[in-house]
Amino acid sequence: MWLFVLFDLPVGTKPQRRDATRFRNFLKDDGYFMLQYSVYARICRGEDGAMKHIARVTQNLPSTGSVRALQVTDRQYGRMRLLLGEARPSEKVGAAQLVLL
Repeated sequence: MWLFVLFDLPVGTKPQRRDATRFRNFLKDDGYFMLQYSVYARICRGEDGAMKHIARVTQNLPSTGSVRALQVTDRQYGRMRLLLGEARPSEKVGAAQLVLL
């Protein structure tokens, strides 16, 4: 199971930039890798693991902005197509971790 966190956070003021940076750092520290600047993903062990991580994200939300969580299966994730650009090294590591589970 893959868990995506997608967000749009205001960065107009210094406190807003600090909140956005703290949130991104929390996601990285919690095992997410950056798919795009405001799209982070991680592998979870099933529905229970995804719900645990959604609760952790909820506890660390910034005070303003928009944050969404999306769960997809391994099969759905595998059907994602990269239309322009190159996959980041962290994406390749994430897919390799899935094999180890």
